Formats: sequence, C-alpha cells, structure tokens
Amino acid sequence: MSEAEPPEEFNPFKGMPIFGDLGKLFAQQTSSSWDNARQIAIAVATQGGAESNVEPTQRIALEELARVAELQVSSVTGLTNVRSGKAASIVASTRTTWVSATLEAYRPLLEPIAGASHRSDPLKTPLDDMSDPAEAMIGQIMKMLGPALTSMTAGSMVGNLARRNLGQYDLPIPRNSAEILVIPANIAQLASEWSLDLSDLQLWVCLSELTHHTVLSVPHVGRRMQDLLEDYVASFEADPAALRHKLSDLDLANRDSLDNLESLWGDPEMMLGAIQSSAQRALLPQITALVSVIAGYVDWVVDSVGRNLIGSYQQLSEALRRRRVSTGSADRFIEKMLGLELSQDHYDRGTAFVSGVLERAGGEGLARLWHTPKELPTPAEVEAPGLWLARIDLAD
Repeated sequence: MSEAEPPEEFNPFKGMPIFGDLGKLFAQQTSSSWDNARQIAIAVATQGGAESNVEPTQRIALEELARVAELQVSSVTGLTNVRSGKAASIVASTRTTWVSATLEAYRPLLEPIAGASHRSDPLKTPLDDMSDPAEAMIGQIMKMLGPALTSMTAGSMVGNLARRNLGQYDLPIPRNSAEILVIPANIAQLASEWSLDLSDLQLWVCLSELTHHTVLSVPHVGRRMQDLLEDYVASFEADPAALRHKLSDLDLANRDSLDNLESLWGDPEMMLGAIQSSAQRALLPQITALVSVIAGYVDWVVDSVGRNLIGSYQQLSEALRRRRVSTGSADRFIEKMLGLELSQDHYDRGTAFVSGVLERAGGEGLARLWHTPKELPTPAEVEAPGLWLARIDLAD
C-alpha cells in the first residue's frame, strides 16, 4: 500500500485571473454567482476536459453491492433509510453530476457566509476619502468581491472535493434526496493508488454511505445536524481590523505582492479566521460531539458487517481511516468553514464512546442513541458513556 501524496495548499483562485478577467466574471448580469460557482466547480472537477459517462459495468457492480449493503446495514442498525417516502439508493455518478448536487445541498450553508462578508465594508473607509491609491485599489477589489467571493470559493472547493470524495458523506451533511451519489472514478483511482481490491472497496463505500444516510435520515438527528451547521454559518461576523491587518503589508506596485493577494484568498485563516465569532466557538463542541458519535457509530456498523463480508477488510479499513484524517486542503477548507474540522482524537472519542456503551449496555443500549432528541449525547457525555446511560435511564 502506497502513501498518498501530500496535498497542495487549497487555493480557490489557482489558475484563475484574480485581476482583470475576474472583474468581468463578477460583472456578468446574465447568470447568478451560483451559476458561476457551478461552472467553476465543473471546470475544476473535470480539469476542463470532457467527462465520460459511468461505465455500465461499474454501475451494475455498485447496484449489486448496494443491495447487499442495504440488507446488512438495516439488520445491524434496525433503522429505516426511507427519506421523504423514498428508500435510499446508491447511484453511480460522474463528477459533474456530483458537483451540481453537492453545490445545491451546501448552498443553504454557504450563502449566509457570503452575507456576513457583504454586511460589512472590510476597510471601513469611504473610497472617495482614501488618499493612498493602493488602499483605494484594495477597497475597490473588496467591494467588487462581496458575497460573490464565497460563491467562487464554493465552486472551486466543491470541484476539488469532486476529484477526491468517494461518496456524498465524506462530510456528514444531511441531504434531502434519497439518492446517494458515489463516484466510481474516484473509487477506482483510490483502489489503484493504495493497491486495494476494487470490489472490496466498492462494498466498503456502499456500507459507509448507506450507514451515514440511515443515521442522518432519522428526523431529529438530521435536523439537529442541520440546525447546528446553520447556526454556525449564521454566526460569522466580519472583522475589518483583522482583514486590514492582513492587507497592510501588500505593495500593489509589486507583482509578487499581487500574487500574494491572490494566494491570501485561498487561506482559510484569511477567509474565516478574520470573521469567526465567539458564538461559533461556543457551537463547536456541540458540532464535534454529534459528528464524533455519528462517525464512531458508522465505523462500528461497517466493522460489524465488513469483517464478515470483505476479505481484505483489515487492510481496507486501516487505509481508509488514515485517509480520513489526512484530508486534502479543499476538505480542510470546507471543514473549517462549516465547523466540521475533526482530528484523529475526535474520531477516537467517538469510537471510545460507542465501545463504552457496548461494554455497559450491549447493542440494545447503543440502539437507544437515535430514539429521541434527548438521547443525543452532550459533549461531556461523549467523554463518559456511563454518564450518558445514567442520564437516559433516569429520564425513563
């Protein structure tokens, strides 16, 4: 098994004309900034080339494995995967199709960030009063970017995700559709790069995606996750002083400085650190607790099934869990943007919580995790599964 190449730093404007043609892009009146985001995402996902349809043999193989996975996940979890009256189905997708669906799913979370940056003039100085031409130029650039900056960043970011993600739940963000999109091209690429059995990897992906979908289809679980993420992105606050400090050392008469300005917008600290609020920091433990427990539960389900069905399961699970915490820069960018940034320690806590519940109360005790909203553990209870069991027993 080979090590993955260290990812390059994510720059949403890499290869794009940040000065000059960028102004034309924002000035377009015939399409919305989200149409632009989609065009950018597709260009990044396909590297500007034509994308072939999914091979029928790949589609059939995934459909057959999905049927096996669905029966197994249902048996272990005891949960239904029906959403909006429709049972879940694994759909083999091109990167282009995945991009369109993902942008639409993430849009309610990304638009408030654009609004936060738009509500405040980052430089807090009327352009007419600026005596320094360089400062005036920066002000004009910031005014031009406005909320469209987030849309452009989203397009580039989702396009990069489409080149790496195996399915749609690499980030545990609820989706309304009963269709679960997986990307055969990425699955095949990972199998080749890491010397993994392709059929085994396809089954693992089906198990993981269906389990995520099943848990997030529990109405109060999906709603809780969505509410936390929406509260997080709604709490962004512009910090003009921090942004002005970031820009203060730029010399716009120097070409290297212009290049630095372009790269700054690919830095999450530039995009997010300047506007992250105390309200968001207060929400992070709650988001982390829920995501950690979901991840721990999904791992347990996949382990329970995979050890019996997948011949190379040990090698496969080791590789995929290492890959999970060595995410690409585009993954890290959106994780930080949405408050979903998790370390190996967070995943370990989720695993320890599930193991602790199983040791004390068995599978029946663990199944109570998703019964009602009050069974969802608090951040403190994730660290102490015995306290969680005591609380829900007391509530009964």
